Amino acid sequence: MLLSDAHAKSHFNMMTARRLLRSATVVAALLPAALCAQVTLDGNRLAIPTPVSFDAGQAVPTEDSDAAITAVAGWLSEKAAITSLRIEGHVTGTPTAQELSEARALAIARALVHKGVDCKRLVVVGFGDSKPIAAPSSDPANNRIEFVNAAMRGRLIGGFPADGGGRVAGDPCEAG
Repeated sequence: MLLSDAHAKSHFNMMTARRLLRSATVVAALLPAALCAQVTLDGNRLAIPTPVSFDAGQAVPTEDSDAAITAVAGWLSEKAAITSLRIEGHVTGTPTAQELSEARALAIARALVHKGVDCKRLVVVGFGDSKPIAAPSSDPANNRIEFVNAAMRGRLIGGFPADGGGRVAGDPCEAG
């Protein structure tokens, strides 16, 4: 039986669409693993391929931050032994540094939960301007989010409290 040109073209397009869908599904499944592979450790701190960023004075991460957040979510999904990850907010150069650092850390925790991370694995803290890493204090490197392994298999790492000495920013399990 011969197919009409229109029927053959429709059949070809359907087959092509199915192949593309299968390919896209494979790529989507591999993407978190590929991003996870880009996460390395510096002591107990996660070194991520791109930084988490915010507009000045804001607590909502920019779209550029999605790759970093996805990488951390993928890393956590591969590392079940890490039972607690501390998300640290650091902000300098503003009178509201402590509050903004807490709000930013909580926003990142909620973004991780949105990507499937169990909220109970996250400890969210703000350090304000108490831990600059560059001089002068106005250096943009001082405004950052850091991810630190806080507990492995339910045991605190390095003798530090889960909050690392920061001020707890809120509960990532509560809707924002």
